[in-house]
Amino acid sequence: MIVSPDELLAPKLRTQLAACLRPTHGTEVQLGKAVEHALTNPGSLMRARLCYRIAQNFAVCDERATDLALSVELFHTASLLFDDLPCMDDAEERRGAPCVHKLFGEGAATLAALALVNKAYALLWRALLEAPIAQRQECAEFVNQCLGLNGILNGQSHDLQFRASRFNARNVMRVAIGKTVSMIRMTLVLPAVLGGAPAGELVALNRLSVYWGLAYQITDDLKDVLKSSTDARKTTQRDALLGRPNIALAEGPARTSQILGRLIGLAEKALERAPGQTQLLAILREYQQRAANEYLEVQQAAA
Repeated sequence: MIVSPDELLAPKLRTQLAACLRPTHGTEVQLGKAVEHALTNPGSLMRARLCYRIAQNFAVCDERATDLALSVELFHTASLLFDDLPCMDDAEERRGAPCVHKLFGEGAATLAALALVNKAYALLWRALLEAPIAQRQECAEFVNQCLGLNGILNGQSHDLQFRASRFNARNVMRVAIGKTVSMIRMTLVLPAVLGGAPAGELVALNRLSVYWGLAYQITDDLKDVLKSSTDARKTTQRDALLGRPNIALAEGPARTSQILGRLIGLAEKALERAPGQTQLLAILREYQQRAANEYLEVQQAAA
């Protein structure tokens, strides 16, 4: 049986993620357990796997590519811990397990998320350490754009302050660009910047990250409306209850499925026009196929 590079990479990254931030004998018990729970239930590691493979494609060495991939995954996991808190989405389940704050309390969940962010920056700095200074500066500014005041934090704030009177596709997707697209851009573009990718390839990866990020968020919105918490492996039916932006609530599942299909099509066209190496395009097409398969699944549920 042939095993794909992605299948080989997943267990390696899962092991390294669980080991990258181990509590010590001096770590307060609840905080230590919260961190361990967050890191030993990592989901698909899609962002880490894709980040690693893109970095390797641009000749970033294994150690630096691994640090970068784990950094992106830690930032993403921390954002989920924050997102699940009672002051945010007040979720009960994530990835088929109780949310961190449900098991260990809001304080421990908040501190665990901050511990993940702190470790993510440490790994990011180590990944950038040997890069030319111009690339280090470009990476630092890019990370600030994605994670800072006008990135994921801004998107989350718009999410919290969303009003029912603004329920239309355009406004909902504006929130998604801040929240979801920011992390997909980190996944696709950051390793390419570190690897010194040509400007044309960076433009193509940025464009693809918008299409994939919006498609990911719309898929999540449809799952929130159409699936049970058991099927989705996370708390669903929350957006309607909390008045949060959800395109499936704004446009209806059938219309939302059409929008999702259009985004998958735009991503496909972006890949067809993208410049660059055959190997990079092959990697991206793997993930494009997964996005297309998931679209077909939710399309059937929306029918």
